Amino acid sequence: MREILFKYLAKFTTLSAEEQKAIVDEIVVREYPRRTVLLRQGDVPDKCYFVLKGCVRQYSVDEDGRETTSNFYTEEQAVTVFNRHRRDLASEFSFECLEDSVLVVGDLVVEKDMYVKHAQLESMTRRMIEEMFGRMQDDFAAFVSSTPEERFKALLRNRPGLIERVPQHQLASCLGMTPESLSRIKKRVRRGPDEADLTPS
Repeated sequence: MREILFKYLAKFTTLSAEEQKAIVDEIVVREYPRRTVLLRQGDVPDKCYFVLKGCVRQYSVDEDGRETTSNFYTEEQAVTVFNRHRRDLASEFSFECLEDSVLVVGDLVVEKDMYVKHAQLESMTRRMIEEMFGRMQDDFAAFVSSTPEERFKALLRNRPGLIERVPQHQLASCLGMTPESLSRIKKRVRRGPDEADLTPS
């Protein structure tokens, strides 16, 4: 799985093979069993993660106890909380492993030391974050302007395997609909437009 790390080092840096190996050898990779909570809502994060294998859910619970899933992170996606611009550094989200997962673990306390030691590592991290933010902006804009069915179809196009990997009530929450609505949309999409037109209203 460390081949994934070499891929990103080759993509975003001009480091030699020896330098890349030195960085990868220092990177911490850990296995987490399903249902492990990586960060609880209200705690101050001191780590960030990169998914090599598995699935991590991001969710929050409001004052009335209602739970909302806001994202799922799978292979080759970063799991982090961007709140350093705020005075209150407590996380607004919890992060939980939905599957047995293998994650790169970054310690935010020693992050600067790593950047000093490996200067191009900071540039690589910045470029990866820029890419991630760009996708997040595009996804949010599409989410706001689309119907529930359009959101589901977009998920099928962009992340087709996710549907079978996560509980349906969590997927429905992430798509901004009820589980019942998701079930109806799934049936309608799978029937196709021709069959849907023949179904009595």
